[in-house]
Amino acid sequence: MQTHIDIKRIDALFRIAADEGRDQLFEHETYELLRLSGAESVPRIRLLNKGIRASNDDLVALPGHKAVLKIVSPCIVHKTDVGGVRIVDKQPGKIRSAWRRMMDEVPLNFARMLEQNPELTPVPYAGLAGEELRRAVAADVRGVLLVEFMPPDSQAFGNELLVSIRRTREFGPVLTAGLGGTDTEIYAARFRPGQAVVSASTELTSPEHFFELFRTTIAYEKLAGRSRGQARIVSDDQLVECFASFMELANHYSPGNPGAPAVIEELEVNPFAFTDYQMVPLDGLCRLSRPQTLAAPRPVHKIRNLLHPERIGIVGVSESRVNFGRIILRNILEAGFPAKNVRVVRPGDTPEVDGAPCVPDLDSMGPVDLFVVAVGAEQVPALAQELMDKNLAESVLLIPGGLGETEESAQRGLELRKRIDEAHAAGGGPVFLGGNSLGVLSRPGCYDTIFIPGEKLDKPRGEGGRTAFVSQSGAFLVTRASKLPLLDPAYLISVGNQSDLTAGDFLRYFEEAEGIDVIALYMEGFKDMDGLALCRAVRRAVQNGKEVVFYKAGRTPEGKSATAGHTASVAGDYMVCASCVRQAGAMVADTLTQFEDLAQLAALLHGKEVHGNRLAAMSGAGFEAVGMADSIQGDGFAMRMAKFNPATSDRVRRLLTEKRLDRLVEIKNPLDINPASDDRLHAEIARILALDPDVDGVVVGLDPLSPAVRSLPAGLRPGESLEHEESIARIFPQVVAETAKPMVGVVDGGELFDPLAAALVNAGVPVFRSCDRAVAALAKYMEGRLHAQELRR
Repeated sequence: MQTHIDIKRIDALFRIAADEGRDQLFEHETYELLRLSGAESVPRIRLLNKGIRASNDDLVALPGHKAVLKIVSPCIVHKTDVGGVRIVDKQPGKIRSAWRRMMDEVPLNFARMLEQNPELTPVPYAGLAGEELRRAVAADVRGVLLVEFMPPDSQAFGNELLVSIRRTREFGPVLTAGLGGTDTEIYAARFRPGQAVVSASTELTSPEHFFELFRTTIAYEKLAGRSRGQARIVSDDQLVECFASFMELANHYSPGNPGAPAVIEELEVNPFAFTDYQMVPLDGLCRLSRPQTLAAPRPVHKIRNLLHPERIGIVGVSESRVNFGRIILRNILEAGFPAKNVRVVRPGDTPEVDGAPCVPDLDSMGPVDLFVVAVGAEQVPALAQELMDKNLAESVLLIPGGLGETEESAQRGLELRKRIDEAHAAGGGPVFLGGNSLGVLSRPGCYDTIFIPGEKLDKPRGEGGRTAFVSQSGAFLVTRASKLPLLDPAYLISVGNQSDLTAGDFLRYFEEAEGIDVIALYMEGFKDMDGLALCRAVRRAVQNGKEVVFYKAGRTPEGKSATAGHTASVAGDYMVCASCVRQAGAMVADTLTQFEDLAQLAALLHGKEVHGNRLAAMSGAGFEAVGMADSIQGDGFAMRMAKFNPATSDRVRRLLTEKRLDRLVEIKNPLDINPASDDRLHAEIARILALDPDVDGVVVGLDPLSPAVRSLPAGLRPGESLEHEESIARIFPQVVAETAKPMVGVVDGGELFDPLAAALVNAGVPVFRSCDRAVAALAKYMEGRLHAQELRR
C-alpha cells in the first residue's frame, strides 16, 4: 500500500529534539509527526508556553464549543492520572482558570504519585523527594497544550483504538493494535490472548497480513459494527493505511537503518477515536534513541565445523577419576568418533587416556575443528585468548558455568564476550558455544559431548533421525530426549548462555540442512536482535518445508515505567515473542506438555498431508466421543467436526451390520461405535474415515477396557495378547502408516495398559492417554501446518 510520509521533515523534527537533549517528542510534536506520516485528522493545537500571556482571541481560536487542555512535560506521560488533561467550555475565563490550576496542581500530583510508587520514578527524578521533587517536576513543565475538541461518534466500549510501534531488544520494531483508552491494560489482562490486542514484527509482516491478524480481535468487531446496535465507524482501508504508515516509520527509523538520524523506541497513539469516519488521535507519545553501531557478524559458517568435525581437542580430562571431561571423552569415542582424531590436552607425559592420544599443550595439539573446554571457568578467558591468538580451533564448546550466569561471574562473562567480539570484528576467530553448555550430540558428526552417563540417558546412536533439538537449558534438552524417544534426534544442542553462538545462528544453519525435517527449540532469553534473526530463520526453514516447534520459558510481564506508554504493559515480552515466532511459521507451545506433544507429532506426522481442519473422531466409549467434540477449540486453535461423505457412511454402516452393531450405532461425527467393537472394527472404521475427502484428520479412541479389544499383554487374560496378529497393537499401526492424513490414537486407561501404549508408540503411532489432550495437540499441529502452507504460498 502506498503511504504518504515526509521523511525529510520528520528527520528535521527528530533533530530538533536531539539538539535540545531530549529523547522524546512533546505531544504537539507527536501530532506533527503523525501529520507528516499521512494522518488525515490530526486535531488542531495551540501551545501555551509557561510564562506567556495569550490573548482571548488565541484562547478561542480553535473550532468547537469545548477546548481540551493537556500538560506538556518530558516525563509526564500518563497525564490523566495526575490531572494533566481537562475539557472545559471554550470561554477565555474558563480556559485561563484551568490552565493556571494545571500548572500548580499537576507537578504536586505527579510528585505525590512518584513518592507512593517509587518504582515508576523517571531517571531525572531519581533520589528526589518532597519539595525538591515537586520543584524539579514543575521546572520541567513547558506549559499547556490547547487542543481542538473532536467528540467521538460513540463513547461505547471498544470504540477507541490503540496503535503503536515499539522497538524491542530482541525482535526490533513491533507493531501493536487493539482496544484503546485508559483501561487498555485491564482489557489485555482480562481477555484471552489475541482478543484485546495483537502484535507482530514490522519486518516479518505486511500491512495487509497484520490487518488479517487484527480482524480476529474484539477491537475490530466493535469498530466494524459487528456488535448489536452499533454501526461501522471506520473502513478497513483506513485501518490498513494506518498500519502501513506505522510499519514504514518503524522500519525506516530502526536499528537496522544506520542512515536514519534516530531510532523510534516507541510511537504510541492511545487512543484513536472516530468522528464522522475519521481516525482522530487524542493522545500520542514518541520516544527516540540515537543509532548505534551494529555488532560484527559472527562467522556462523563454522557451525559446520562444530557439528561435523574431523579433529577434536579436549581439555579437562582426568586420568585417575571419572570427571566431566572424562565422561565427555568416553561419550565422544562411544559415539563412533575415531580415537586417532582426538587430542587430549593435559600437562605431563601421559601417552593416552581411554585410547585417545594426549598432548602437553595447545601448541602440540595443532589445529582442530572442535575444541571442548571442560575446565573451571576462571581458566576460560586465557584459554580462549590463546586459541584465538594461535588460530588453533574453528569452534569451541564451553562446558563450564560461571561465565555470566550469576552476578558474581558477570565480569568474567563480559571479559570473554569482549575478546570474542574483538576477534570477530577483526574478521576471524572461532565460534564459541556456551558457556554453561551441557554439550552437543551430533549423530551425523559421530560424536557426543553431552556429559550425562550412558546409564542415565539412552542416547540415539548411528545413522537416522531427522530432528534437530536446540535448547538453552541443558536439563530440558536431556529430560525431553529421555521422555521422547520417538523424536529420534539427529542433533541435540545445548546453547547455554550464548556467549557467542545463539539459537538463531543454529536455526540459520538448519534452515537448509539436508536430512532435517523438524527443529525443536526451547528458549529462555535472546541476545540483542537475535529474536528477529531467529524468526527470519524460522520463516526460511518453514518455506523450505521444515516444521519448527517452539517453547519460550519466562513469562513474567516486564516492569512498568512512568516514562513508558501503555504498549509495554499490554504487549509484554512473552506476548511479543510468541506472536513474532508464531507469525514466522513456528508451532508455539503454550505449556511444556504441549511442547512434547507437538514435537512428537511433528516427528511422526511430517510426511502426512494436511488440507484443512476438519476432524473425524471415533471411540467405543460414549464419553470419549463427546469429549473429543468438546475439545476442538481452545486458546490458539480451532477445528471443525467433519460432515461425513455419504459413501463413508455407507461403508461404515456395512461394517457395523456385519458385526450386528448397526442397530446400536448412529452414524454421525463424533462416532460412538459401541464397546462391543473389536480390534479389527476399530482399525477398519479408522481407515474408512481417513479416506473420506471431507476429513482432514482422525482421532481414534482404542477402548483398552473393552472386553472385545485385545489390549493386554499375554498371560493376563485368556485369549489376549498384544502379539496376536489381530490385536489392536498389530493392526492399528498398519492403518496409521498407510493413511496419508494425520491420525492419532487414544489409550485412556491405567498402568495396566502401559504396554499397549508403548507397543503402539514403538510402531510409530502417536498415542495420547486422554482424548482432550489428543484433540488439542492434533488441532494445534494441523493449524501450524496450514499456516506454514500459507507462508509457502
